Amino acid sequence: MEKQRCGWCKGDALYEAYHDLEWGVPVKDDATLFEFLILETFQAGLSWITILRKRENFRRAFDQFDYHKIAQYDGSKVDALLQNSGIIRNKLKILATITNAREFMKVQEEFGSFSRYIWDFVNDAPIKNSVENYKLAPATTSISDGLSKDLKKRGFKFVGSTVVYAHMQATGMVNDHEIHCFRYGEV
Repeated sequence: MEKQRCGWCKGDALYEAYHDLEWGVPVKDDATLFEFLILETFQAGLSWITILRKRENFRRAFDQFDYHKIAQYDGSKVDALLQNSGIIRNKLKILATITNAREFMKVQEEFGSFSRYIWDFVNDAPIKNSVENYKLAPATTSISDGLSKDLKKRGFKFVGSTVVYAHMQATGMVNDHEIHCFRYGEV
């Protein structure tokens, strides 16, 4: 018998694998949190499957999402990224990635880790929602509004509440798996 999955991922092997193995799993590792922050930044205005299909290209282009290296990018690196057809070539998002790497490290310095900072917004425990149909899941919440506002105040770019909520879903700060999905009780 086939596993019951959230409706948004059905029919695409890459989407299903991402759903089954990553989406909604609590992430406390700073490097992974940064990767998702960058991927969500580039996803703004696009579909997530577009980003997933380019994920390995992003990984190569952005030095395995090493925020220490990304924070040092200069104009020639930005120009090279703008020529890379394997990623989303949006100059504002590329520049935001560099800015966000720098701000990410400032947050680490202040809080000891980015994870400690971001997970404090949910009292260090995932919020478990009861979503019957993924189309009914919220795009934002008061928590994502507050986190977005705080990130912006700290200088982060492309971190509107919708992007932040998607990041919260992806990194397991919130469990928005549909209640009939086999992953709902697992994450």
